[in-house]
Amino acid sequence: MRLILAAIGRLKAGPERELASRYRDRAAQLGRGLGFPACDSVEIVESRARRAPDRCAEEASALLTHLPPGGVLVAYDERGRSDIASEALAERIAGWRDAGRPALMVAIGGPDGLDASIRTKAELILSFGAATLPHGLVRVLALEQIYRSLTILAGHPYHRGEPG
Repeated sequence: MRLILAAIGRLKAGPERELASRYRDRAAQLGRGLGFPACDSVEIVESRARRAPDRCAEEASALLTHLPPGGVLVAYDERGRSDIASEALAERIAGWRDAGRPALMVAIGGPDGLDASIRTKAELILSFGAATLPHGLVRVLALEQIYRSLTILAGHPYHRGEPG
């Protein structure tokens, strides 16, 4: 199962880009031995349409071009769930992999958010809580959660859950 993070907008050089690259590289390296041969990050140019709904629709079309047929779409959206533990996310990812799904694409919208078509197509919609976060930080956090999920699946000590 290929892992893909597809985000609207480009991260500028600096700490967010460096941290995002670090987590993507870690996930790519660890994932190979777990049935995840690639972890790619795709940046999509923000739409220049005049109206926000048109921008969201154009960006949704661009995002969906990176979702292979049969792939799983997970979206980060302010209306998403913030109550899913890292272990539960790791289990879902493993389940999709074990079911033979070809890819898992994590989508992050632009400044206007995600179009309803993305939310409808997504098999899981997540949020990092009620606070509004910069898109660069959301990208870093999403890549960290992908990496954390892989460490959980690998039994790696990076993730140390609360004692039972």
